[in-house]
Amino acid sequence: MLPHLEKRLEEYEETIQEEILLKWEQIRGKIPDRIKSLEQWINQKQTQLEEEEDFETSCLLNSQIAELASIINDLWIWYRI
Repeated sequence: MLPHLEKRLEEYEETIQEEILLKWEQIRGKIPDRIKSLEQWINQKQTQLEEEEDFETSCLLNSQIAELASIINDLWIWYRI
């Protein structure tokens, strides 16, 4: 889940700002666990790729690995915000 605000954070009342920030911190706290899970999927797909002999399947696995790596990259960006 990513935050989606209809206006700038500063435009909300202070209590609402606090609620938003608390919710974001709860979401943000789950990001490292999600990254770890995605890394495990990547490792599984890399193991499959090492053993795969079919070119088309290898390309598919490579594509899946790249997509998971992109998601991890995005999550790290959100985690640092």
